[in-house]
Amino acid sequence: MTDFPVVRTVGLSGVLVTFAEAMTGPANRAALAFRAVVDAEGLPEVRETSMSLVSVYVVADLVTVDTNALIDKLRVLLDQQDWYAAPLPKGRTLWHIPTVYGTDLAPQLEEAATVAGLDPDEAIRQLSTTRVRVLTIGFAPGQPYLGELDEVWNIPRQQGLTKSVPAGALVVAIRQLVVFTNATPTGWRHVGQTAFRTFRKTTAHPFALTPGDELVFPQVSRDKLEEIIAKDTSGNGGAEQEAIE
Repeated sequence: MTDFPVVRTVGLSGVLVTFAEAMTGPANRAALAFRAVVDAEGLPEVRETSMSLVSVYVVADLVTVDTNALIDKLRVLLDQQDWYAAPLPKGRTLWHIPTVYGTDLAPQLEEAATVAGLDPDEAIRQLSTTRVRVLTIGFAPGQPYLGELDEVWNIPRQQGLTKSVPAGALVVAIRQLVVFTNATPTGWRHVGQTAFRTFRKTTAHPFALTPGDELVFPQVSRDKLEEIIAKDTSGNGGAEQEAIE
C-alpha cells in the first residue's frame, strides 16, 4: 500500500503532491489547504500551482532549479500538520444559485432519482439543500466539480452519451455535481438547469468560482429562471453570494 502523501516529479515541468489514490473529502481538503500554504510561502522556484481532486501540481523549471531542494522544501511543509484535517483556505465564497429541477429543461431528474433509489421530490430536496464544495476546476474553462453528495448519489455515469446539454446545466454522477461551462455531450445525468455562467471571458476575473468555494442550488420555478435570464446579463444567473468566515 502506498503511503500518502506522495511527492514525485512530472517530467521537467514540476512536482506533483498526491494525497490519495481516489477522491475523498479529507484528501480534497488536504490538497486545497496545502496549495494555499505553498502559494503563501512564495517559494522562488515555483512559477504557479494548480490542483486536481486530490493532488497539487507545483510548476517549476526542473532544468534550472535544484529539484531535490524544492522537494525538500515541500516535504518540510507537508510535515507541519495533518493536512487531511487542516483548515480550509480563507477568502472563500458561498454561492446560492437558482435552479430549475426536472421539466424539459433538465429531463433526467427522474431517471437519476430512480438510480439513486429516491422519489423525485426527495431527490430535489437533497440536491437543492446540500452545500457542496468546489473540489477542482477542469475539463472546460472555469468548470467546477462539486461534492461530495450523500452516498446515495454514488450513481454511475450513463453507458451512452447525451448528445448535448446547455451551458449552465447541473449534472450528477459519482457523488459529484458539475455546472457545465458550454453546451457539451455528457455521460452525466442532467438534473437541473441554471443561468449561472462559470466562465466570463470579458471580465477581469473570468473564472467565477475558485476551488474551496461552496455552492447551494435552491429550487426555483421555470418562470423565475426565465425572469432571471431576461434581467441578469452579468452571468451570475440570479446567484447570491457571501463570504465564508
